[in-house]
Amino acid sequence: MRRKIPSTLALSAFEAAARHQSFTKAADELAVTQSAICRQIGALEEFLGVALFRRGRRGVALTEAGQAYSRKVTARLDDVERDTLELMAGGGSGGTLELGVVPTFATKWLLPRLPDFLARHPGITVNLSARARPFLFDDTPFDAAIHAGEALWPGTEGIFLMHEDLMAVCSPALRQAGDWCGQPLLQISTRPYLWRDWFRSLDMAMDTDMAGPRFELFSMVAEAAVHGMGTGLVPRMLIEDELARGTLVPVTPHAYRSDRSYRLLYPERKTGHAPLAAFRDWLAAQAAAYGGQPQ
Repeated sequence: MRRKIPSTLALSAFEAAARHQSFTKAADELAVTQSAICRQIGALEEFLGVALFRRGRRGVALTEAGQAYSRKVTARLDDVERDTLELMAGGGSGGTLELGVVPTFATKWLLPRLPDFLARHPGITVNLSARARPFLFDDTPFDAAIHAGEALWPGTEGIFLMHEDLMAVCSPALRQAGDWCGQPLLQISTRPYLWRDWFRSLDMAMDTDMAGPRFELFSMVAEAAVHGMGTGLVPRMLIEDELARGTLVPVTPHAYRSDRSYRLLYPERKTGHAPLAAFRDWLAAQAAAYGGQPQ
């Protein structure tokens, strides 16, 4: 079925005219005559069946429908221009990888290692966007996601990276004061039973295991613990720097392995995507070197 898409000439003329609020300035920018701009926009309005501009003695102005359409057209043309420039710059090699990532894992574990991948694959650009919760790939521009969960998402493939081993940590000053259980327990808002599960793994029970200030991200929990606000329960892989510097210390040697693990996930249709394949193999090797074991 033929797509209902206007010509790119008409869309370019409309985008320029909408941005300048002037057919004359649009014509100057595109190096065409004003009458050519008028014809292109008239043809676009006829195609849409909607008036995009109000014409008057003092010039033109976007209609309400024209304003809304202008924002969308500009965004689409920007995407096409970006993709075109990337292809031209790479000469057809390399490519771009769009990743949705859990924020703290990306900042604390992935980014320090990413320069190695870029050095090995200089033609590949990796774009990272924070995504803390599951999503549908068809509704996003993402090629893949790094997610902490219990299983693969429907319609996806993926590789196991590592288990989630959690440590209870606090500032050195708080540790020296003793009675860490009596200090506020820093909570992760998306996982309200995490402390309860941790205490259960020690055959302990605490009436206050769900009490304490709540934070959305593990990075926030870790930073709050560094500043002595209480005791945090954080995956070890996310606080290696703090442990090495001594700004966080374990309150007990006990490490709790949760039912979650970190995985690289991608839709089945992306299996043969060359930038993704290169990244997948590199990431698997990095995870293995860190200590991840196949599940």
